[in-house]
Amino acid sequence: MNVSIVTYHTDFDELAACLRSLDSACVDNIYIVDNAADAAMRDFCAAFPSVVYISSANHGYGAGHNQALRRSLAEGAVYHLVLNSDVEFSPAILEQALDFMNSRHDVALLHPKLEYPDGRRQYTARMLPTPFDVFARRFLPSFLFRKRDRRYTLGFVDSRECFNVPYVQGSFMLLRCSALAETGLFDTRFFMYPEDIDLTRRLHRDFKTLYWPRITAVHRHRASSYSNLRMLRIHIVNMIRYFNKWGWFVDPERRRMNRTMLKHLSERGYEP
Repeated sequence: MNVSIVTYHTDFDELAACLRSLDSACVDNIYIVDNAADAAMRDFCAAFPSVVYISSANHGYGAGHNQALRRSLAEGAVYHLVLNSDVEFSPAILEQALDFMNSRHDVALLHPKLEYPDGRRQYTARMLPTPFDVFARRFLPSFLFRKRDRRYTLGFVDSRECFNVPYVQGSFMLLRCSALAETGLFDTRFFMYPEDIDLTRRLHRDFKTLYWPRITAVHRHRASSYSNLRMLRIHIVNMIRYFNKWGWFVDPERRRMNRTMLKHLSERGYEP
């Protein structure tokens, strides 16, 4: 298994903690794609034998990971983990995840249960969003759409349940390389944010894309677009590009995928 982490003036302590999580015999190469092309980051990476440092211009999150994903495909890697630098976990979960993936060849993407450092649940497996889901939860008071948001983020489902979901957050995506070769890599028209929605739904067409809570990771998740106006602008612009690609109010695939998932959840006793 190969791993890629995209950095941009990333804190060294944060990255070191993430790299300690990858101290496993399951891991072959760790690609650090440095979108800041920072000499200090290059020197930091030189201290880790399994890290391959890639200096890069900043063309975005997905474009950064694509550089490493292309290497994995060229090398014939079976799996590739797309990971954020602010994620930590026990290295033992990697072997568990690979054992499961080896037993389920219909699964193209595996996503763990993610928690905040204080143990609170993160709702990182979701329905495909409508424009209202994205922009209302950003700009409207939460009490106005609390029920709808609970449905969109699948907050009504027990966090211990495994299910096939059309959108998982890109902070931890364990990917089957053969499925990526069929589906394609991250869409680089998205600089940041919706590239994970786009990739998950494309994989979800032909494969299982699972939320798998048998493994857990801690995600610090700063959500910078909530506190930084520049990042907010980037978020808005790229969500507009996403809906321009897939459809604003008419998106038959979104409707079908969401309805299918909700039907399966209903059969298991979960109603939004």
